[in-house]
Amino acid sequence: MTTLLGNEFDRGLLGHRCWLELAGGERIELPVERWAAPSAGDEVLLDACSGPTIDVGCGPGRLTAALAGRGVVALGVDSSRTAVRLTRRRGASALHRNVFHHVPGEGRWRHALLADGNIGIGGNPVALLRRTAQLIAVDGDVLVELEPPGHGLRHERVRLRPGHADVGWFTWAWVGVDAIADVAVRAGLRVSWTTQRGHRWFARLERS
Repeated sequence: MTTLLGNEFDRGLLGHRCWLELAGGERIELPVERWAAPSAGDEVLLDACSGPTIDVGCGPGRLTAALAGRGVVALGVDSSRTAVRLTRRRGASALHRNVFHHVPGEGRWRHALLADGNIGIGGNPVALLRRTAQLIAVDGDVLVELEPPGHGLRHERVRLRPGHADVGWFTWAWVGVDAIADVAVRAGLRVSWTTQRGHRWFARLERS
């Protein structure tokens, strides 16, 4: 979900409230500060990455940069030019690219990250996981951050607030830890493990 805020970081929104507004009027506040700096629970993802890693929807690049600092080959990918610029400013490598387009190293990455709710990109987690599975090696894995148990699978039309007046509605999805097994199977993957750190939930997916 950090990819949503790529252009907003340059607008000085750090330290200010941001939220997703749903079509029905519900608001979901976004943890902007957590996405910009190292956060409790990040070690679950970082410790699981022992080889070349692609960070899908890298946002301002905190995880990409942390992996690079550990000596792990890492590439951030984001559809926001601002997010890519911020990642590079941290000294990490990043590419301005839609993940559904060609990505360097396809089929050879050891790990793929979908952190901070980025499994919701495009509003179709099955399609996103199928695409992510194409990026990893035969023995690779996809590391995802999930919603807590009980949230199931949810799709909504949302828009970012505050945001530019010309930014319209788009589809996002949320996957609870209780729904990831079914979503993974439909994408040709299976759940290797799930774990919790504080209020954050994670899973490791591998090929079926």
